[in-house]
Amino acid sequence: MATDLKTQFSNYMILQRLADHTQRTYVTGVKGLAKYYMLPPDTLSNEQIQGYLLFLLKDRQLAWGTVNAYLSGMICFYRGFCKWDETQFQIPPRPSARKLPTVYSFKEVRRLLAAANNFKHLLLLETAYSAGLRISELVRLKPHHIEGDPDRMLIRVEQGKGKKDRYTILSKKLLEDLRTYWLQYRPDKWLFAGQNPDNHLSEAAARKAFYDAKKKPVLKRAAAFMY
Repeated sequence: MATDLKTQFSNYMILQRLADHTQRTYVTGVKGLAKYYMLPPDTLSNEQIQGYLLFLLKDRQLAWGTVNAYLSGMICFYRGFCKWDETQFQIPPRPSARKLPTVYSFKEVRRLLAAANNFKHLLLLETAYSAGLRISELVRLKPHHIEGDPDRMLIRVEQGKGKKDRYTILSKKLLEDLRTYWLQYRPDKWLFAGQNPDNHLSEAAARKAFYDAKKKPVLKRAAAFMY
C-alpha cells in the first residue's frame, strides 16, 4: 500500500471519526491484501479481493472475527474511500451465528485476580470486571475519571465505542482499592501508565496481564488483595 494512498485513507478515516485502534485495524487489513498480490489495493478486482478473503479463512485458518475486522477495513476502503459500488466490490454474507463471550463466575474472577502478577495488574483486572470496561476504555482511564463522591460513585468513559462518552458504575470496594493503588503508584496523566508515564498502558500489555493471570496458579501473596 503506497504511502500516499495510506495517508489519504488515514485522513479519510480521521474525518469519519473512527477510533485510533479501528484505523490501525483497517489499515492492516488493506495492507495485507495489497501485500498478498504485490499490487496497489485500488487496482485489484472483486475476484482478487474475494480470493484473499478465502485465503485468510481456508489457508491461514484465521477466526471469522479477525477476518471480519479486516473485511470491515476493506468495506471502509472500497465502498467509502474509493466509492466503489456493489458491482465492483461484493461483500460476502456474514455468518448469522454469533458466539457469546465467556462469562466468568464470581469464583473464577476471584481466582483470576488472585493470580495477578502485581498490585497494578490486580487493579487493572479488577477495574475491568467491576466497571464492565472494554480494554480500549480501560487503558485510557485518567485519575479524574474516577468520581468517588458518595453522591456520584461513577467512572467516566471518554470516547468509548463509537466515539461516545458514557458513565459506568464505581463500587465502594473498587474505590477503596483504587485509593490504595493511587497512594502506591501516584498516577498522573494516566490511571494505568505504560513504561513511559506520558503514555497509557498499551492494549497488548493489558491483554498480557489478563492471559498471564489466567494461566497461572493462585499466588498466596496475592490472596491478601481479595474480597
